[in-house]
Amino acid sequence: MGELGGAFGGNRGLRPVPPEKGIFPLDHLHLCDQEKKEYLSCLKSFGHKSEKCRQFSKKYLECRMEKNLMAKQDLSELGFKESNMETSGGKIAEG
Repeated sequence: MGELGGAFGGNRGLRPVPPEKGIFPLDHLHLCDQEKKEYLSCLKSFGHKSEKCRQFSKKYLECRMEKNLMAKQDLSELGFKESNMETSGGKIAEG
């Protein structure tokens, strides 16, 4: 029975490590709420035509990167190309 305790929280002394991709840490401090609301509002307006909301999706991901809620990476790796985006924002500064 002692071994089962480890499977259900017995490792309380270890800090969990978030996965690199696929799942983002939660925004507990609501640092990107405005961008999230704009994106979700757009999705509600256009339904399955999510390509119309790409600029909001990009803005939300940029906010998450700036606030260290996800790893910084080139937006082209996430499917965004400057030629198909209609935003006034620039590229994320590396560093």
